Amino acid sequence: MDELLQALLKFRNDRDWAQFHNAKDLALALNVEAGELLELYLWKDAQQANPEKVKEELADVFAYALLLADKYGFDVKEIVLEKIQKNAAKYPVDKSKGTAKKYDEL
Repeated sequence: MDELLQALLKFRNDRDWAQFHNAKDLALALNVEAGELLELYLWKDAQQANPEKVKEELADVFAYALLLADKYGFDVKEIVLEKIQKNAAKYPVDKSKGTAKKYDEL
């Protein structure tokens, strides 16, 4: 993760774009890129989406997510593992296995 972040920061800093990367705009950019990812599936079966375009949009989503995490000083590994623990408590295996129900419906 650190290698990815350092490459992103170098790319950004070489272009003097840090001035545009406040938390709000990074969150908005993340949402825009997620929307572009979703657009690849619009009106199609999932297998009809172009994998190369999915890869490109997914990379944009990851990039903005990493930059936003960095803006707040979050450790990506740590926050994802914390979220997995929270979800494990909300979705115990014995109640949630094989179902798509939300935790409050289990």
